[in-house]
Amino acid sequence: MPESHFLQMCRARELLAGELSIEQVAQRSFISRFHFIRMFRALFGTTPQRFRTRLRIEKAKWLLATTAMPVTRICCEVGFGSLGSFSDLFAKRVGVSPTRFREEAIDSDGGLSRKHFPGCLPMMAALPADALRKCREAQEIAAR
Repeated sequence: MPESHFLQMCRARELLAGELSIEQVAQRSFISRFHFIRMFRALFGTTPQRFRTRLRIEKAKWLLATTAMPVTRICCEVGFGSLGSFSDLFAKRVGVSPTRFREEAIDSDGGLSRKHFPGCLPMMAALPADALRKCREAQEIAAR
C-alpha cells in the first residue's frame, strides 16, 4: 500500500472517532464506501464499524469507572441509541453488564481495578492532568 494511502487511512481512522458516518468518512477520503471498508480492513485488521464500536465501548468503560453518570446517559454519550442494544453489546464484548462492570471497576483502595484496566492504565489515571505534557516538553528540551 503506498504511503499516501496509508496516511489517508490513518486520517480516516481519526475521523471515525467523531460523529461522521462511515459513508461521510469515505467521501472525505475521496473513495467509495466499499473500497474504503476493504482498504481499512486490510490495513487495520478490522472493519470501520467494529473499530468505531470498540472505541465506544472503551469510552463507556472509562466513563463507568470514573464518573457517576447513569448508564443510560453513558449509552447516549458514547453514541448508542438504545440502552438495550448497548447493554447487550457491552456484555458480549466485556463479559459483564455495564452496571456490574461499574461495581467491579473500583478496587478496595478506591483506584481502578486491574481486573478491567490492566497494565499501567490505573497508574496513569492517578497522574496529574499535565503529566504527559511535561514529559513531552522534557523530551523536546533534551533533544535540543
